Formats: sequence, structure tokens, C-alpha cells
Amino acid sequence: MGRPAMRRMTMVLDLVLATMILAGCGGSPVAQSGTATAPVAGSSDPRVILPDGSSIAVEVVADPESRARGLMYRPSLADDRGMLFLFPEPDVHSFWMKDTLIPLDMIWLDPERRVIAVERDVPPCQADPCPSYGPSAEALYVLELAAGQAAAHGIEPGDVLELRDIGQYKAR
Repeated sequence: MGRPAMRRMTMVLDLVLATMILAGCGGSPVAQSGTATAPVAGSSDPRVILPDGSSIAVEVVADPESRARGLMYRPSLADDRGMLFLFPEPDVHSFWMKDTLIPLDMIWLDPERRVIAVERDVPPCQADPCPSYGPSAEALYVLELAAGQAAAHGIEPGDVLELRDIGQYKAR
């Protein structure tokens, strides 16, 4: 099988898996290498508490492969869900929307979980080359939410977000 065919097959499998997770058809999601998982029922669900007190269930991605994949190929993202990217150390982390199907809000946080930048309503990339988004300041975390949620919850630079039940994840 040639490289383009393998790439298409991988993309299709990623889409099927993401659809199963979003639809709840695959049972409880299992962590990949213990570093990434989707939220499952229970008191220790990874969550982000926003400044207005709202709670967002997050899928935590803490390894290079999961961070690179991010929310690619996902057909939707509920308003009370998100993806939290953990990095091993603070750095300038830029993101792009290649193969991302839905518009997103991106929120960069420093090691104290203080919001250092917000990109609102970032559209899916329609053609290469895709633009990159991100601040010139160093961040340790990035939170992705459905487009419009940062504004709906009044998230602004300087706000501090609370990260709950993410201690079992180690960025690498």
C-alpha cells in the first residue's frame, strides 16, 4: 500500500474513532499510553473551571502524537466540552487548523493557569498553507473550546482558570 493510501486509511480510522467517542458508541475511552483520554463518568473527570464558575469536561492531551492530532477530523464539539493541551515546559506554542472541521476558541495559559492570550472563532483551514495562531509569550497549557465559548463565558487575558483532576497526566 502506498503512502497516500495509508494516510487516507489513517485519516478514516481517526474519523471513525472520533465519531464513536463523540457518539458514545465505543464504551469508556481508554487512555493512549496513559497520557491522553476523553472524559468518562466519575468524580475524577478532568475539568476546567472557568472564571464564571462554569465547568468544562476536557480531553487531556499530553504526548506529542495526541497534541499533533488535537481536534482534527472531529465533526463537532459540545459547548461544555474541550481539549486541554499539556506541554512539558513553558514555550511559545502556536497552533493551526489543518484538517480541523470545526471553528474553535483557543486559550493559552501560563504555568499559574493565567490566561495570556485568547484567539476567538478560529476558522477551519480551507487550503494550504494554513495560518498559525498563538501569542509570542510562553504558555504551558492551551485550552480549545467550541467557537464562541470564550466570549460566552467572558474569558479574557489575566483570568485564572482552575484545572481539576489532571494530576495523573504527565506531559512529554
